[in-house]
Amino acid sequence: MLNWMYLSIAALSGAAMALQGTFNAALGKIIGIWESTLLVHIIGTVTAALIMIALGIGVANFSKIGSVPWYALLGGILNVLIIYAIVRTIPQIGVGNATTAIIVAQVSTAVLIDCIGAFGMKKFEFHYIDLLGIALLAAGARILLLD
Repeated sequence: MLNWMYLSIAALSGAAMALQGTFNAALGKIIGIWESTLLVHIIGTVTAALIMIALGIGVANFSKIGSVPWYALLGGILNVLIIYAIVRTIPQIGVGNATTAIIVAQVSTAVLIDCIGAFGMKKFEFHYIDLLGIALLAAGARILLLD
């Protein structure tokens, strides 16, 4: 039961990502790619701060920043890359095509991280059937990308 809840939350995140990419691309068409990337981060920062203030949580945890591994801080840099890439590609190839490419690359990278337990993540046993799943995902992506 609990796994279904987490899968549902993850699916909601996927839907939100498709909407976010659409909104970011629309914003980028009007104000520019880098401008929209910056504005999205400012709005996200303000939103996170307001949630933390409203709920009275998280502020004390910033004192633990010194114990964070250096690579964990790369998420902010990657987020800039992600938003830039989305804003740049969606107007050129469409939401469906861009999202398909994102998902194939995301799942492939995620399987690799799981298999080696990279970056402190729990290691999950690799099964060759995982490669079949990725191949089928890629084949499905190719079918979606046909014009």
